[in-house]
Amino acid sequence: MLFGSSAAICGAVVALAISGTAARSENGSVHSIAVVDAACGDAIVGAASMYNPFKPGWREGGSNTASGERYDPSGWAAAIKTSLRRKFGGVEFGARPKYALVEAAGKKVIVKINDVGPLTPGRIIDLNERTMSYFDPSLQLGVINDVKVSPLAGDYWIPGPIS
Repeated sequence: MLFGSSAAICGAVVALAISGTAARSENGSVHSIAVVDAACGDAIVGAASMYNPFKPGWREGGSNTASGERYDPSGWAAAIKTSLRRKFGGVEFGARPKYALVEAAGKKVIVKINDVGPLTPGRIIDLNERTMSYFDPSLQLGVINDVKVSPLAGDYWIPGPIS
């Protein structure tokens, strides 16, 4: 019963935060940190890498993500490790996308989790090109360590940097 009450309160706080504070500026960032403060779910910490299914390599994939959406390198999106699929709400074909808060190097961004995959051991998330370039503008690091990823309750988040 206690868990149900906590979940209901968390859901109400998330709904209020989304409806009241998720405004965008002209550069596309979310104005209020209150949206992030309303996030629910335990965070996981690990390494992040970048993926692009259109570039050849040993992990070459198709143009569609696990959710059925086409891969978009210019969106704020990511693929979560397959074993974490349930923790992030399923990420299933045709379902509404799931969202997560990704934190690293003093920066925070909300990403749409629309894909899953068998990532290299130690890695918990693969970021698309736009998201990785937010954390590593030169795209030279390849891997970002100590990335904190928190699932976000609800499915109407605005992806992008948190200011």
